[in-house]
Formats: sequence, C-alpha cells, structure tokens
Amino acid sequence: MKLIIVESPTKARTISQFLGSDFKVESSYGHVRDLPEKKLGIDLEKDFEPQYVILPKAKKRVAELKSEAKKSEKVILATDEDREGEAISWHLINALELKKKIPYERIVFHEITKTAIENALKNPRDIDENLVDAQQARRILDRLVGYKLSPFLWKKVARGLSAGRVQSVAVRLVAEREKEILSFKPEEFWTISAKFLKDSREFLAQLIKIGEKKLDKFAVKTVAEAEKIINDLKG
Repeated sequence: MKLIIVESPTKARTISQFLGSDFKVESSYGHVRDLPEKKLGIDLEKDFEPQYVILPKAKKRVAELKSEAKKSEKVILATDEDREGEAISWHLINALELKKKIPYERIVFHEITKTAIENALKNPRDIDENLVDAQQARRILDRLVGYKLSPFLWKKVARGLSAGRVQSVAVRLVAEREKEILSFKPEEFWTISAKFLKDSREFLAQLIKIGEKKLDKFAVKTVAEAEKIINDLKG
C-alpha cells in the first residue's frame, strides 16, 4: 500500500474516491512543525538556524501518520504547490523520519480530478528547496521582528504595540508619505495650451519649448509671465 498525504481532510476524502485499494489518503491538517511558541527558536550564532518542534496540536496526528507510514511501501507527499505547502512536505519528511526509513515522493497537481491525480502520480518530483528556503526565511523574519522589536516598543513607547515583517514596513512608508504631505509647500506655476485645427480635426497642444529653451513644470511662475509669452507668440 502507498500512503498519500495532503493538507486538508476534505481533499483527502475527495482524492481517495479516485484511487483504488493500493492507496490510502490521509491529511496532515496543515503544518505539523514550527518554531517553539515560548522562545526565539533561532540560533543566531549558526546562520539563523531554525529549531523546529512538532506543534502540540499536531503531535497526535504526527504519531498516526508515522504509524501509517511504517505500514506503507512508499509515502507520497501531495501538499499544495506554494511555499507553505512545500514546507509542509519538507517538515513531514523530517517529522515522520522518511529519509531514514521509508521511500517517499513529492507530487503536485492543479485540480482535484482523477486525471490530474493520475498524471501527478506518474510525474513525481523532488522537494523544491528554493520554496522551502523562501518559507523558512519568511517564518524566521516574522519571529525575529516579532520577538525582538515588539518588546522594544513596549519598553520605549507603550505596552500592547506590535511590530511585524510586513506591518512595520507599511507603517514606515505611511509615515514617510505623511511627512512629505506635511512638508509640502504649494508653488504656483502656469502652463500654456492652445487649440489647433488641422484637416477639420481639432486638437489641444501644450507649449513645452520656446526657441531652444525647454520649459519644465515650474518654468512659468506667474500669470504675468504666461500672458507675456502668449503676447510674444501672437507677435
């Protein structure tokens, strides 16, 4: 028997209907490992190496999947194809100790149909380490920013404030834009346009050059300057 592991139980039930008795389909119920909840879980002295633990809520499920894996001739990891799904497959390999004891494959599909599943089974691939690295980088950054910056804000600004990998950057962009708005000083400028008619078609043109001098946005600063240019053009 071959064991297929997907993320959701709903998907597991659907896929099991397409396959015969040679396959058993189980779900991981999402992530099974993560950084520990009550400590940093990152070795800052060893290239920010993450120290993963099995999630408390996933311990029973991991034990069940490990038991099923031991009874299987092969484990087929069929989690989603995005970086989170790839990371779940990578974590399952480690949590179930597949590298040491049980053959495994990675498959992906883009629709839950019998044809798509059968084609995926015929075309297994390796774990995409780039996607795994991307997910780990995202998770490590989340943890570092949350664990290091949030306490700093509590001490220096106010309790209850939080920092985040995305929100902190967004706040910085908003703050910089607000500074630009507050420091903005209105500056008068004029543009000169005229309507022309050619081949019975009317069009609007804007003056951008006088002789060899190119006019930038603030070249004409007063209405008096604009009127003088218009009078000169009229000749």
